[in-house]
Amino acid sequence: MKFNKLVTSSRRKNRKRYFNAPSHIRRKFMSSPLSKELRTKHNVRSMPIRKDDEVQIVRGHYKSGTIAKVVSVYRKKYVIHIDRVTRDKASGQPVFIGIHPSKVVVHKLKLDNDRKKILERKAKNRTDKGKYTEETS
Repeated sequence: MKFNKLVTSSRRKNRKRYFNAPSHIRRKFMSSPLSKELRTKHNVRSMPIRKDDEVQIVRGHYKSGTIAKVVSVYRKKYVIHIDRVTRDKASGQPVFIGIHPSKVVVHKLKLDNDRKKILERKAKNRTDKGKYTEETS
């Protein structure tokens, strides 16, 4: 069911907007879910990924239990590069392998003032929302 008549549900148009999106909108697309501890601490489910966040890969060939640092966020290709996730070229030079941000879980956020404000704003919007219970009605 369509909720907003001003937003298209056409696959063709959605793909066009996704692949031709400007950088400030790609940032939003490149969000990662937070770990259970961070989710309960900040009352926020996901955040746009950033360099120096510490993440764990939870899907795909490079899935591992180890937590590593984000080396770079490559918005043009919709991938992030993670420390120690590399492979060697024919010349022997190591290159980073791109991982999509939705396939990782953030375990430690690099917090600065702007990011703290974003967390507060998102948490404030979530406080009035929640699971339906008999007491709320």
